[in-house]
Amino acid sequence: MSHKFNPENKQKLDNPERRKLLPPEETLGRLGMEEGTVVADIGCGIGYFTLSAARIVGRQGKVFALDLLTEMLEIVKEKTVEQHLTNVEMVQVKENDFVLAEKTIEYALACLVVHETENPTDFFREVHRVLQPGGRLAIIEWIKQESKMGPPIDHRLDDTALEDVLHQCGYAKTEKIALNSEMYAIIAVV
Repeated sequence: MSHKFNPENKQKLDNPERRKLLPPEETLGRLGMEEGTVVADIGCGIGYFTLSAARIVGRQGKVFALDLLTEMLEIVKEKTVEQHLTNVEMVQVKENDFVLAEKTIEYALACLVVHETENPTDFFREVHRVLQPGGRLAIIEWIKQESKMGPPIDHRLDDTALEDVLHQCGYAKTEKIALNSEMYAIIAVV
């Protein structure tokens, strides 16, 4: 059974401690997001990365904010209106059905989402389906260690095992990045 985030705790998704550990624009820059890119923010939540991604990709790019919950998408919509961001489209999805056409995305972001999926293999195959050839998937996950933040250790994913699953799902290469004391990133290329 996967660990699911409780939307009643949405205030935890954006706070000073998280911004210090995972500053959105700096993190996306480290993960290679570029101007003019078509991005899918998978499990966008309250838009923690969506808004920064929209600014980074600019008017030539686009961000699809994907989430299971209407409540989260409404929050993102309000924020995009407040910040005059016109390059974000909200998309309500099912866990392994992103409702996007095949090969339409250049860059997918899954921040602290994979450990919540029932079946990471199915999730990665669906991401692969929507990524263009040469497209990249940036995954941010919790380091498999005891911590005062994040899910219990038994719900966390080992980075090496995660890379193995990505290779089994057809991703050509992966690169690991140490983000901070709590999280790592993997960039996988189709």
